[in-house]
Amino acid sequence: MHIRPRRLRQSTAMRQLVRETKLQMSDLILPLFVKAGSNIKNEISSMPGHYQLSIDRLAEEVKEIEKTGILGVILFGIPAVKDSEGSEGESANGVVQEAVREIKKISSDLLVITDVCMCEYTDHGHCGVLTPDKEVDNDKTLPHYIAQAVSHAKAGADIVAPSGNMDGMVAAIRNGLDESGFHNIPILSYAVKFASGLYGPFREAAEGAPQFGDRKTYQMDPANRHEALKEASLDVEEGTDMLMVKPASIYLDIISDIKANFPEYPLGAYHVSGEFAMIKAAAEKNLVNEKIVALETLTSIKRAGADFIITYFAKEVSEWLQS
Repeated sequence: MHIRPRRLRQSTAMRQLVRETKLQMSDLILPLFVKAGSNIKNEISSMPGHYQLSIDRLAEEVKEIEKTGILGVILFGIPAVKDSEGSEGESANGVVQEAVREIKKISSDLLVITDVCMCEYTDHGHCGVLTPDKEVDNDKTLPHYIAQAVSHAKAGADIVAPSGNMDGMVAAIRNGLDESGFHNIPILSYAVKFASGLYGPFREAAEGAPQFGDRKTYQMDPANRHEALKEASLDVEEGTDMLMVKPASIYLDIISDIKANFPEYPLGAYHVSGEFAMIKAAAEKNLVNEKIVALETLTSIKRAGADFIITYFAKEVSEWLQS
């Protein structure tokens, strides 16, 4: 008996037939940055092909997205005014709330996820209310997350995704949504979010970089693996509906661990701005083939256990999968 694995690799069709992990458009969520104002389409220099968009420029973007087969978007807001408590983030007329309403007018099919956090809305750039000593006050921050999540649900969001990594945030938001009558709005928790060096381009895009210090007291240490399981377990106990790992491609072991330990929970992975920008930069220097490396990377994330991927490559993937 001669075992020859190469027999199943002899043609493109043969390789597709036996492919174990298949990347599809229904796996992908596209991030969008919505900025207060009008007639705004500001290119994000570190993220080619991505823009800050005002509400009145969303229609053209949404119509383009609908043509690609992208399943949904996740929204990040850039307000006109910031303050110490991120008040605009929970305003009924805030930029994300208005964006949700606008998108729902244009497309009833596009899934709309809203990021629930405060860093884009605070003048200090941290993800919560500060103490006099400039530390993030965990418990005083939670009511703001509740107010923001409920305002998103009222605007028509399909899913709320708390990303601020405050202890108890999932339970607080679940209770707030339920008390407001939004029992059917799922929570996608950024359960495992590392204090990564790969968020730089995002912070430029969302205008939410911390004005002092860092976020290491409330985001996870990249060296810790077992802690990721603990964080996910806590969010499950608090009532999350879905889990997420962020970043993705350099945390494939964590994605695998989370899926193995919580198989019944849909798992998202956020292929973050720095991961996107590195591939783009290498491709621009002709060091790698962008299409091959991007698809290989996204496939590896799915192979590790992710059920869906938030990625800035979503539009390109649509073109690549059809070519």
